[in-house]
Amino acid sequence: MNLPENVIEIDIKTQPLTTLQLELLKANSGSYEALFSKRAQLYSQRKLKEKNLTESDYKKLLLEHYTFLKRPILFCETNLFIGNTANVIAKAKAFLHE
Repeated sequence: MNLPENVIEIDIKTQPLTTLQLELLKANSGSYEALFSKRAQLYSQRKLKEKNLTESDYKKLLLEHYTFLKRPILFCETNLFIGNTANVIAKAKAFLHE
C-alpha cells in the first residue's frame, strides 16, 4: 500500500515498540490480545497455544519480540487498523485516500 507523505512508517524490526507505544495501541484496540499474532512462528515453537495467556503475558511477549505483533498496524488520529485481512486493508486504504 502506498502511504501518503504525512504518514510515518516505523520498522519494528529495527525500532522495537516502546512500552508507551504498545500501551497506546492497547488503549485504542481494547486489549493486548487484539494486537497479538497467533500466526507467529514463535507462538507455535513455544507451544503458547497450550497455555492460558493473560493480558500481562501478551504485553510481555509483544515487547519481547516484534513477530508477535499483528502487522501491519495503521494508527491515525483515533482510527486503528490491525492486521492484513482483506477487510482491514480495504478500510485502511479508504481511510487514507479520503
